[in-house]
This record gives sequence, structure tokens and C-alpha cells, in this order.
Amino acid sequence: MWAVGGGCLLAVARAAAAGRHPVRSVLAGALCGLSGLAAVALLSPYTGVTLPLNAFTGFVAAVLGLPGVILLLLIPLL
Repeated sequence: MWAVGGGCLLAVARAAAAGRHPVRSVLAGALCGLSGLAAVALLSPYTGVTLPLNAFTGFVAAVLGLPGVILLLLIPLL
């Protein structure tokens, strides 16, 4: 599990480093992911869709951003 998390972190760091403002792009992606996770948590009483708020979901949301949150939502459907 740690190897997969480290690989994701490395891939995101390499992709961000290729851009013009690497720190800003990493922070913007993390902010979008955490905002999406918060939106899912806040809207869960209305939609019935829930995600557990723990270290794993927080890590996925922060590192992978909004696509990570969507992935977490789609995993139970597989």
C-alpha cells in the first residue's frame, strides 16, 4: 500500500514539476480534491452517497485531486 501511495505521490510531483508553477499546481490540485471530498461529505444527507473520512481518503483526495475523489466514488461500483 505504501508503495502505491509513494508511486502516486511521485507521479504527481513529476507532472507538477513540468509546469511553470509547480507548487501552485500541486496546491490547487490538493485544494480541489479536498473541496470535492468535503462537498461529498456535506451533501451525503441529501444524496445518500457517503465516503468515509479517514487518512486514506484524505491522502487520495490531496494527492490525486478531484479525479481521486471520483475514483473513490466509483470503486464500490466495480
